[in-house]
Amino acid sequence: MLSLLKFQNALEQLLNQLQQKTYLLAVSGGVDSMVLADLFQVSGFDFHIAHVNYHLRNEDSNLDQKLVSDFCQKHKIPFHLYEISQKDNQSENSIQNWARELRYRFFREIQEKENLDFLVTAHHLNDQLETFIINLSKASGIRGLSGIPKNENGIIRPLLDFSKDEIYDFAKQNQIEFREDKSNQKTDYLRNKIRHNIVPELKKINADFLTNFSRSINYINQTKDFIDQSVDEKIEILKIDSRANQFIINKQKFSEEPELIRYEILKRFGFTDDNEMQKVLTAQTGSSFFNPGFQLIINRNELIFIKKLEVGNEKLELSISLKIVENEIIIPEYIKNEIKTFGNCFWKFDKQKVQLPLKLRKKQEGDVFFPIGMIGKKKISKFFKDEKLSILAKQKIWLLSDADERILGVLPFRQDGRYSSDNSETELILKL
Repeated sequence: MLSLLKFQNALEQLLNQLQQKTYLLAVSGGVDSMVLADLFQVSGFDFHIAHVNYHLRNEDSNLDQKLVSDFCQKHKIPFHLYEISQKDNQSENSIQNWARELRYRFFREIQEKENLDFLVTAHHLNDQLETFIINLSKASGIRGLSGIPKNENGIIRPLLDFSKDEIYDFAKQNQIEFREDKSNQKTDYLRNKIRHNIVPELKKINADFLTNFSRSINYINQTKDFIDQSVDEKIEILKIDSRANQFIINKQKFSEEPELIRYEILKRFGFTDDNEMQKVLTAQTGSSFFNPGFQLIINRNELIFIKKLEVGNEKLELSISLKIVENEIIIPEYIKNEIKTFGNCFWKFDKQKVQLPLKLRKKQEGDVFFPIGMIGKKKISKFFKDEKLSILAKQKIWLLSDADERILGVLPFRQDGRYSSDNSETELILKL
């Protein structure tokens, strides 16, 4: 049997690294989460408890809720409850993924509202093993095989080194009340199949299997940390240039690296599909790849990773409405900073010839304008080519247009001559 002191030492060792913080415990009512809540309570940490009632198990779900709320009331712990209802639109496919998304969204809302630093979950060593086996079947690489992290993205898991049997023994020894989730006995889900069909067989092969697995997962994590450090060093060697929102590496040198290093580098920039690596290596100049956080542009012997900019908490739009103050068109500062390397401009427009509001937008297929000082119209793509703009430069160029989508100019190179003004009484000024 494990003593209270051993559990507390493991808990405090992890939490002390974080210094005196506040915590939100996710407590379902099962033995692992109730042991975690008891440990936090007797250790005197500053914490709240959150519980989600999915109403999937009829009265059992309500009894789980009552156990957790009674514990909070007894020990004067702030209690937060979310009850699933019809408005939550239960998924017809993966109930587990749907439930996970709902509860973590609820947890984050409570953290923000109550200003709580960390979310704490009761994942244990058996969860770690099940996750390892699932990831092993997916060929998820060393990051997947390293399992569930103890501390990552604001979530801490103090019980990861303890098996479910040890947690049961501890609960019995310290008379901690908990409830069993009978649905865990079913084998409808992959994790439950592993829990009931595979893990018992592994324990039959070696009675110390979980203990040895715990040591192995620690070795794997040390290996992962070493690889992460090596990848950091390798990125610096391959780097050609880096700025606030872009990172450029040498494509040729990148292609000469071992597959593992190439894979890990691409993952740093959010490209996790195995097939993407080969596409990147064989892509022609001008090709682009996208993910939610980055755009990757192939430019001759360069891989250009561009981070998608944010203004406040919002992703930068491809179309930006502009303000006009005392007849001057106001360009946002971050746009000025983006294009200032290309030069200055002082444009005058006839207010009567344009349709307000004005906006900045990115180039679209088929865009044309009538460059001032030239005869006739020109495609924007041809104008870029004539100006000998690099692929990276083209990404920074903004077009000024009016409400009717007519292009008034290519910032800061050339305005459209059709809308220029020579009458100070009706003119709009754009100055960079």
